[in-house]
Amino acid sequence: MPTSALHVARTGLDAQDQRMRVIANNLANVSTTGFKRDRANFATLAYQDTRIAGQQSSGETTYANGLNLGTGVSVQSTTRIDTAGTMETTGNALDVGLDGGGFFQIQMPGGQLGYTRAGNFSRSPEGNLVTSQGYQVMPAIQLPANTTQITIGDDGTVSASVAGGESQQVGQIQVASFANPGGLQAGSDNFLYETAASGPAQLGIAGEDGRGHIKQGMLEGSNVSIVEELVDMIECQRAYEINSKMISSVDEMLKNANQTL
Repeated sequence: MPTSALHVARTGLDAQDQRMRVIANNLANVSTTGFKRDRANFATLAYQDTRIAGQQSSGETTYANGLNLGTGVSVQSTTRIDTAGTMETTGNALDVGLDGGGFFQIQMPGGQLGYTRAGNFSRSPEGNLVTSQGYQVMPAIQLPANTTQITIGDDGTVSASVAGGESQQVGQIQVASFANPGGLQAGSDNFLYETAASGPAQLGIAGEDGRGHIKQGMLEGSNVSIVEELVDMIECQRAYEINSKMISSVDEMLKNANQTL
């Protein structure tokens, strides 16, 4: 039935619309600190098996090929591409970038732990190291009230110099890693959350066991490539156009059938 082709083409339009939404989100976050681009993954929908390969075609023979009619396509999942973004020098002592794998661990409101690659930290009125939203970096690090200079080593060691005094170590920024970082649930404000798919967070020293080194005075930019996204957008647009033409063609077939029969 031609109407079946209409429904198949409709699934193509829906899938390409969702893919375009993924591309739009990537482009919208091209300047977001620590953002990782997403990719849409497609999967075929159910098949109607009119004839199965190997089925008896006669008393002595079997069909060499089946007759399987697909019912369309859908977006099965999105995959976060964890390639490194460009490291940008800011010169701000509280900006830190991760050169390698891992995430900063953050205490969210309500006690939940969030994870992020965005290291644009600040100092709270109480002296704690916090994100731009005011959420505390974990393990907590408190800077003395009269700090004049802050030094953060590649291993995350934080040292503070006070007026008239010597530099003293006040804490260490640790890095969280996961068995399956792709299983982290994305949230707003650059945060990711632990799930059963990601496995529990393993907190450790930066630069050890595959964790990235911490770079003071730098921030990791987005890993979105504008050229790549534009090529994907054109490809998506063409696929959407072809599915639209398919609907028009089926409509013409139905029109001819109604006028002829």
